[in-house]
Amino acid sequence: MTTAHDSTTDPEAQVAVVLDGCPTDDARAVLDALRASFTASSGDSPHDVEEDTTVWTATFDVSRTIGLAGPARLSAPVTVTAQGGYRAVDRLREGLAEAFAVRVVGTASGDQEQEAQLRLDNR
Repeated sequence: MTTAHDSTTDPEAQVAVVLDGCPTDDARAVLDALRASFTASSGDSPHDVEEDTTVWTATFDVSRTIGLAGPARLSAPVTVTAQGGYRAVDRLREGLAEAFAVRVVGTASGDQEQEAQLRLDNR
């Protein structure tokens, strides 16, 4: 029986993540860092959109931290789009900060959730 307090179904703890326009190895480094910290709810595989363009999508449950990601290397800065509740997006950003230098480069706010663009770089 699933209850409203079950963190695996709590929509407020879910953050959808999108990466595009970056090399596969960089996308893998970002997703690996997120998987080290949070449970992946779905996705995290490349989806071809058009020739020479790949988009990676994943949804993470940030209701609890399962570990801390170590520093990771990127070949170039990566922009991540994160969408979810305000607190959930902040937790995701904090998890990424364990592995990368993180800068918020844009946000769009709604009533109960936000979309944030995060710029990741090597520390």
